[in-house]
Amino acid sequence: MFSQTYDVIVVGGGHAGSEAAAAAANMGASTLLITMNLQNIAQMSCNPAMGGIAKGQIVREIDAMGGYSGIVTDKTAIQFKMLNKSKGPAMWSPRAQSDRMRFAETWRLMLEQTPNLDFYQDMVSGLIIEDDQIKGVRTSLGMEVYAKTVVLTNGTFLNGLIHIGEKQFGGGRAGERAATGITEDLIKYGFDAGRMKTGTPPRVDGRSLDYSKMTVQPGDEHPEKFSYSNITRPLTQQRDCYMSYTSPEVHDLLREGFDRSPMFNGRIKSIGPRYCPSIEDKINRFADKDRHQLFVEPEGWDTVEVYVNGFSTSLPEDVQYKALRSVDGFENVKFFRPGYAIEYDYFPPTQLQHTLETKLISGLYFAGQINGTTGYEEAAAQGLMAGVNAALKCAEKDPFILKRNEAYIGVLIDDLITKGTEEPYRMFTSRAEYRTLLRQDNADLRLTPRSFEIGLAKKDRMERMEEKETQAKDFIHFFKNTSVTPEAINPILEDLNSSPMKQSDKMFKIYSRPKVTLDHMRRLPEVDQYITAHALDSEVLEQTEIQVKYSGYIEKEKNNADKLNRLENIVIPDNFDYNKLKSLSFEAREKLKSIQPKTLSQASRISGVSPSDISVMLVYMGR
Repeated sequence: MFSQTYDVIVVGGGHAGSEAAAAAANMGASTLLITMNLQNIAQMSCNPAMGGIAKGQIVREIDAMGGYSGIVTDKTAIQFKMLNKSKGPAMWSPRAQSDRMRFAETWRLMLEQTPNLDFYQDMVSGLIIEDDQIKGVRTSLGMEVYAKTVVLTNGTFLNGLIHIGEKQFGGGRAGERAATGITEDLIKYGFDAGRMKTGTPPRVDGRSLDYSKMTVQPGDEHPEKFSYSNITRPLTQQRDCYMSYTSPEVHDLLREGFDRSPMFNGRIKSIGPRYCPSIEDKINRFADKDRHQLFVEPEGWDTVEVYVNGFSTSLPEDVQYKALRSVDGFENVKFFRPGYAIEYDYFPPTQLQHTLETKLISGLYFAGQINGTTGYEEAAAQGLMAGVNAALKCAEKDPFILKRNEAYIGVLIDDLITKGTEEPYRMFTSRAEYRTLLRQDNADLRLTPRSFEIGLAKKDRMERMEEKETQAKDFIHFFKNTSVTPEAINPILEDLNSSPMKQSDKMFKIYSRPKVTLDHMRRLPEVDQYITAHALDSEVLEQTEIQVKYSGYIEKEKNNADKLNRLENIVIPDNFDYNKLKSLSFEAREKLKSIQPKTLSQASRISGVSPSDISVMLVYMGR
C-alpha cells in the first residue's frame, strides 16, 4: 500500500501536525499525515479559543507565512477581543473564542483540499533509523512507511497517563488511548526524555447554569480578525462569555479532597504549567486569596456544552461536582465530563537545532508538546517551522530560521533550543526583547516576504502585503509633507487640552502628539479626502498611526537589534573544542559542550554563560 517513499511523514494530527502537514505539502513535498484518529484532526483538547497575550501575535505570524490557523479561527470564531488595547500597540493581542466542532471540521476540510497530502489512520509505534538517518516509521498494524524526513508531533499521547482523583488510566486525551513505542525507540538512540503534566477543567451543560448570577463578558464592539488574507471577514454577530468567582466555601470543599488528589498524594510526579495552574494548586499556593475568577465559555454557536476556564483540576469527580455547585450560577450544574490531569513524555528541546531537526538523527524533527511547550499556538508555530524545514531539506535547499528580532516564533524556538525547559513553556510578550518590532499588526510586513521567498506564502499574499506597505508609506509621506495652519488645527487641540500652535507646521508633528488620534486628524478636510480618495482600509490606517506615533521607539529598537545581530554573524565551528578556552567558567564550558550553539549570539543566551565567557570567546574568535 505504501510503495512510494514520501518526502515528509507527519506523525500526529493536532495543531502542530496539521500546520506541519499543510506547510510541507504546500511547498511541494509529498506528505503523509499519520494520526490515531482522523475524526480528531486539530482537536481543541482544552479551551475552545485561539490567541491571547503573545499567542495572538503567533497566530498572526503563522497566517502571514501562509499557515492555516488564522483562517480556520476566523471561519469558526464565535467571539473576538483585542486584549490590552489600553496599553501600547506592542501589547495588543487578538483572541477569539471558537466553535470547537466547526474548528476541527474546517481544519480537516482545508487539509483534504491541500495538494500533495495523503492521510492514514494508525498509531506509529516505532521509527526506522539507519546510520543516524531517519528512513521512515513503523505502525501498530505492522506497516512500514518510508520517507526522507519525519516530523513527530505527538502532543500528550506519548505514554499518556490520565488522573482523576485516585483513578488513573492510560490515554492521550479523554476517550483516546495513549501512544507507545516511540519514546522507547528514541531513548535507545541516545535521546533524553522527561515527563510533564497538563490538565483540563470539567465541561458542563449550559442549560443547567444561571447566567443572571454571572457577569457578562461580550466581545469587541467592532471585532477584527486574525487572517491578513481577504478570504475571511470579521464577525457580524457574537456569543457572550460570562464570569463568576470561587469563594472560601468552594475552597473548603475542594480542600476536603486534597488527600485523594494525585497532585498532593504523590501519584503525579511531573511538573505542570506554571501560568495555567489547577484550581487546587491555586488555592494551595495563594491561600490568602478569597476567590479566583472563572470564565464561562460556550463551546460553539449551537451546542450547550460549556468550558469552565480557571477550574482545571484532577480532584475526584465527586469533589469537583460538590465544589462547583457552590459557585454562583452553578447551583444546579450538570457535568458533561469531569476535569482531569494528564502526564506524558517530552524530550528536552536542547537536543534540537534551530530548524527543529534533532541533533542525533538526521531528517527527524520534533514539534509541539513533545518539545515541552503548552498551548495550541506554540504548537502550531513549531509545526509550521518543522514542516517548512523538512520540505526544504528534501529539496536540498537552505533551512528557514527566524531570528529573535524577526518573530515571536523566533523567540519561542530560540528559547527552547538554547535554554531548554523543565516546565511547560508558554509564550509571553515579556519573553521578546524586541516586542515593539514584533507587533500583531505588522506580522505580514515582517514575514510574508520571507515566506514568499521559500515558496510557502503565495503571490496574492505578497501582493496584498506590498499594497498595504505602499499605502501606509504614502500616507505617512502625506503627513510629513502637508502643512496645517493654527486656525485649522487649534480648535481640535483645544478640545484635547493640548498646547495650541502659533504658526503653521507639518501634520506629522501634530499627529505625533500623544492625545491626537486619527479621528481627530480626520476632522481636517485634507486628511479625510486623502483616505476616501485612496480607499484606505482599517489595516493601513492602523499601521500608519502606529508608525507615526511610535517611530522613535521603533527606530531605537531596530538599532539595538542590529547591534546584537552582529554576534549572529560570528559563527562557531561545528564540534568546537571548548576545552581549549581555559578562561571559560566550568558551568559555561559544560553548557556550551551540551548545547553546541551555532553562533556567539546564541551562546550568549544560554543560562550559565556569562558576559565574561562571551568576551573570552570573542577574543578567541577574533584571533
